[in-house]
This record gives sequence, structure tokens and C-alpha cells, in this order.
Amino acid sequence: MTDHLLLNDVASPPSHALPERLIRRITWIGIAVNIVLAVFKVGAGIYGDSQAVIADGIEALLDVFTVILVYAGSRFWSRPPDDTHPFGHGRMETLVAVCIGLSLVGAAVGIGWESIATLHEQHLTPPGWIAAAAALASVIGKEILYRWTLGIGRRIKSVAVVATAWHYRSDAFSSIPVVLAVTGAILLPSWTFLDHLGAVVVSMFILHAAFKITWPSLKELIDVGAPAEVRRRIRSIACAAPGVLQVHEIRTRYIGTSIQTDLHVIVDGGLTVREGHDIARDVEARLIHEIEEVVDVVVHVEPPEEALPEEGRR
Repeated sequence: MTDHLLLNDVASPPSHALPERLIRRITWIGIAVNIVLAVFKVGAGIYGDSQAVIADGIEALLDVFTVILVYAGSRFWSRPPDDTHPFGHGRMETLVAVCIGLSLVGAAVGIGWESIATLHEQHLTPPGWIAAAAALASVIGKEILYRWTLGIGRRIKSVAVVATAWHYRSDAFSSIPVVLAVTGAILLPSWTFLDHLGAVVVSMFILHAAFKITWPSLKELIDVGAPAEVRRRIRSIACAAPGVLQVHEIRTRYIGTSIQTDLHVIVDGGLTVREGHDIARDVEARLIHEIEEVVDVVVHVEPPEEALPEEGRR
């Protein structure tokens, strides 16, 4: 589904509440790892006189904020439907993903602006090797954290957890140019501007991650429908149900990683109410069984007089 970039990593929506135990484990391990990396990188950046490594450390502190958001949000979006939220609480997960993305935008703008504004400044001494070591440790640590978190996110079908995992992957990638920039500034003392450029590159990676996280979630909040390929599958499956003469007016929307859909089916006008109802239930069951993302279906049964010309179907 090209319109939902992050949802490509989510196999299918859960049929039950998100496992709180796994979310809790992700949270505390993520917090611990990121606090250790943040303290190490900020300290090494200050001691080693590296703006790029300090920026990388600030990004690690943002990850602490991210995992706390995911944990706090999961306590709401995993709740079952109730009287005030009859369609469930899945939009809370989407809102958390948007908050993560916006926090990244703010950090990227701040780091980028500071780095560009000080690009002309020369260091009195080149950065120290401890700064390069801290950046390298970040690459390794964040890649391990990314793989583990992504595995759990796919397992529990959570777009917010997958967003957190990709946040870690972007951190790992953004630390690579930091390693190169700091190492270059150490080996070529007259090129200390490389350290500032490294911080600019970090900000660009953060912005890229923010876009991948925020854009799909924003589209979900404004009820963008499922891709055309999903709608075609819905039509094909519904048309294959016995007693269905035509399918039209297919509508879809995302709630978290799940899809809700409603559609109109044309049946023989001589059928009883019970027979029409059974056809509708059959269509609903087929869609939920054959398309894993679909969790809620509303079928409107109509007589042949309501059929649309071939070109009028949607």
C-alpha cells in the first residue's frame, strides 16, 4: 500500500488488545538504552568538542520521549470499543505517531539551524576520538534496537511501535555521517567545519524520518481511503458471493492499522428479508476472512432497480 508507508511493515490488524506486556518491555528497554546512549554522546560531544555528536545525543533524548509516548498511548488505543468510542480507540495510536513525527520536526529544525548558523566557526582544537567512538556506539546500539522493536511491532501489528522502530533505524543511519564527519575533522584539523556539516546531515535524517512517520498518519486522520488495489479486492470478493448481482458505492477508511468498509450490493428483488440478510452476512464474513486488514464491514442490500450502469460504479 503505497499510500501508507509505515503500514507496509504491519502484517495485519490485531483481533485483540495489544499485549501490554510487550509494550512495557519495549518502553523500559528503549528508555534505558537511549538514556545510556544520550548521556554517553552528549558527554563525549562536550568532552570531545563535537557539535555533531552533541546533536546526536539530543536525538537520543528524543527517543526517550518517543517510547514514553508509545507506552502511554498504548494504554488507551488497546482498549476495546465502548459507548463513547463504538469504533474502538485506534485513532489514539495514529495521534501518537503524529506527535512522534512533529517532535522530530522540531528537533531537526533546531539542530539544523544551530549547525548552519555556526558553520563558519572554527574549533580551537579538532574533536577527540571519544566523540567518534560515541557516534559508532550509537550506530551499533540503535541498529540492534531497531531490529528488535520492528520485530515486536510486526508481531503485535502496531503502527506506532513500527514508527518507533523506524525512528531507531533513522538514528542509526544518521550517526554514520557523524562518525565520518568527526573522524574527518580529527584527521584533518583544518577541516573542523566537517563536524558542523555532520550535525546538518543529522537534522536532514531526522526530517526524513519525521515525514515517513507523520504523513501517512495525517492522511489517516483526515479519513483517506484504502488504496485502489484494496478496493478492487473488496469488489471482487463481494461479487463472488452467491446471490450478489452487483457491487457499488464501496467506501473505506483506516482506524489504526485496520480498515473499515461499507458497500452496496444488488440482489434479486424477490428474495425475503431473511435471504437478503444472509447474503449480506456472507459478504461481510468473506471480506473479513480474506482481507486481513478489514475488521468491520457494513453491507447495504438493494433491489435490482438500484443497480448502476457499469461506468457508474465506484
